[in-house]
Amino acid sequence: MAVGAGCAALRGCLRVLKRAFSQHKGHSGKDMESTLQSVRSIVPPLTTGKHKGQDGRIGVVGGCREYTGAPYFAAISALKVGADLSHVFCTQEAAPVIKSYSPELIVHPVLDSPDAVRAVGEWLPRLHALVVGPGLGRDHVLLENAKGILEAAKAGGIPVVIDADGLWLVAQQPALVQGYPKAVLTPNHVEFSRLSEAVLGEPPDGRDRRGAVLRLSQALGNVTVVQKGERDVIADGVQVLECSQEGSSRRCGGQGDLLSGSLGVLAHWALRAGPEKTDGPSPLLVAAFGACALTRQCSRQAFQKHGRSTTTTDMIAEVGPAFSRLFED
Repeated sequence: MAVGAGCAALRGCLRVLKRAFSQHKGHSGKDMESTLQSVRSIVPPLTTGKHKGQDGRIGVVGGCREYTGAPYFAAISALKVGADLSHVFCTQEAAPVIKSYSPELIVHPVLDSPDAVRAVGEWLPRLHALVVGPGLGRDHVLLENAKGILEAAKAGGIPVVIDADGLWLVAQQPALVQGYPKAVLTPNHVEFSRLSEAVLGEPPDGRDRRGAVLRLSQALGNVTVVQKGERDVIADGVQVLECSQEGSSRRCGGQGDLLSGSLGVLAHWALRAGPEKTDGPSPLLVAAFGACALTRQCSRQAFQKHGRSTTTTDMIAEVGPAFSRLFED
């Protein structure tokens, strides 16, 4: 074996050992800073030589009569983080409402049509990541269409972030994401319990969150799982990270949509940069950690200004300053 090849193989072995060992350790402040540095390494520089769409074309699947805010929050957050284009694939009734929130979004009123899977499928080759679930609801027709879209995204090798009622769908049919290496699930406490019971046949061990998230990730074939909570716990079946970036005590609805939308962009950037840039953690672990840290920082900054009246709209206004503070300053 050539010396160069041997050194490269040794470095690869050391990275694997480092990851395997780290799953049993806590995440210290030093580890937090190291992981934040990994996030910084995947952020593409802003230059005048780029063309529109190069830094991210993100799709959000969700939005129905009852829920129009969630897909908007996810899609606008993707733009605020740095995606160039953001699409929303929603029902016909929800489309005018979501369009009225912002002229920045490209809104497709197709999700409740009989031809929804084909219609969205035509756009998939142009997208870098897909966020499935914000404002989806649990109507049978919408869930079936989301299932078909998710399967088409997997067939095309597109990274998928699954949240909200997308997680309800996965809990009913875990095979939808089983073993798909470009999937990230972002459950809250209730959603995590539901997934654990569906996949593992038992509720999670509340005394060992790190172990519980790791076991669910492994049972799903090393799919990346982000359990949101007082600390966000992230596992990819091999390594576990914790994000304890300071946030706020405000728990208004919509913060998870900010996380999922920003994660869609960061997942694209991380996978494009590759494991050489992330130096240890897998690209999707780094992307998930970055989205968690950013959401918490936005919450903290908004709460400092608005206190008890803070809403997710206030937090989205902080995406730019928070991103700069964490990843660019």
